[in-house]
Amino acid sequence: MLAKAPARTTRQHHGANPKVLTKILHDDANLAVWQRELPLHIADFASLLLSLNEPLAESLSLEIANEDAEPNLNGLASSFSDLEGYEGFIADVSWLVSAFACLLGARHVGLRLRVLDKAMCPRFHVDHVPVRLITTYAGIGSQWLKEGAMDRRQLGNPDAEPQSLIQQVRSGDVALLKGEKWHGNEGFGLIHRSPQPAPGERRLILTLDWLS
Repeated sequence: MLAKAPARTTRQHHGANPKVLTKILHDDANLAVWQRELPLHIADFASLLLSLNEPLAESLSLEIANEDAEPNLNGLASSFSDLEGYEGFIADVSWLVSAFACLLGARHVGLRLRVLDKAMCPRFHVDHVPVRLITTYAGIGSQWLKEGAMDRRQLGNPDAEPQSLIQQVRSGDVALLKGEKWHGNEGFGLIHRSPQPAPGERRLILTLDWLS
C-alpha cells in the first residue's frame, strides 16, 4: 500500500522589519505581515480624512516600466490633497507599490483605495489571485485564520466560523496574502475576511494586486 502523504504545513510570518515580506515567496507561506508603526503624520492624515466623512473609492491600473521607476499616482485621493500629511501619505503608497512590484517582478499592479463603513467581504473566503497586499491606514485591520481553523468546504457559512480562533492584522501593518492562483498554492490560499467596523467607525484601506 502507498504511504499516506504528510499534511502540508502552511506558515504565516510576522516581523517588524519590511524584509519579512519576502517570506511570502516561500512555498509553504500564505501570509507575511510587516508589523510597522505608521509614521505619525501619515496616521494623522488618515484619521483626518475619515473625520471628514467623505466618500472615497478609487482604482488605478499602474504600469511599472522598471524597478527604478516611480509609479504614477497623479490624482490619487486628490480631493484630499489640501490636508496636512497628504504628500507623506502618497509617498508611502508609492513606496509600497514599488516594493510590491519589485518583490514579485510585477509589470502591472492594480491599486484600490477606499473608505469603508461596513465589511466589504464579511464572510471568510480565499482570494482567486496570486498575491494581494492589504494595509489599513486607519480603522480596524483585516481578519484571518490559521490553516485548519475552519473547514474550507464551509467557507461562506457564518455558522462554521470559529470566532475564538480569528486572528487580526493591526491598523498600519502591511500584509501580503497569497491566493489560490499562486502556482503551487492551490487549496491553500489564506482564509480571511473584512472586519465589521463598529457603528459610526470607518476604515481607510489600500489593496494592491499583481496583474501581470
